Amino acid sequence: MTRALAAYLIGINLAAFLAFGADKRRARRGDWRVPERTLFLLALLGGSLGALGGMFAFHHKTKHWYFRYGLPAILLAQCALAAWLLSAPSRPI
Repeated sequence: MTRALAAYLIGINLAAFLAFGADKRRARRGDWRVPERTLFLLALLGGSLGALGGMFAFHHKTKHWYFRYGLPAILLAQCALAAWLLSAPSRPI
């Protein structure tokens, strides 16, 4: 279970990071763009750290307030949820 979760989190964060890079590249070329909804969805599904990394590494969406404040808020909420889950007493199944 722990390995599967770690693999999932690595994958979703990598996907979010690469999505920001692909969107930036497409923006420069004038090509079809990755929808903002998709970028937020990747963050909500656990890729908030990768999304933040991609946002700042590629200097993409940094002027949009909803990305600048929304992605850190998602990350904080996910960290709070993880801390709550880890601190909860184990329950028998």
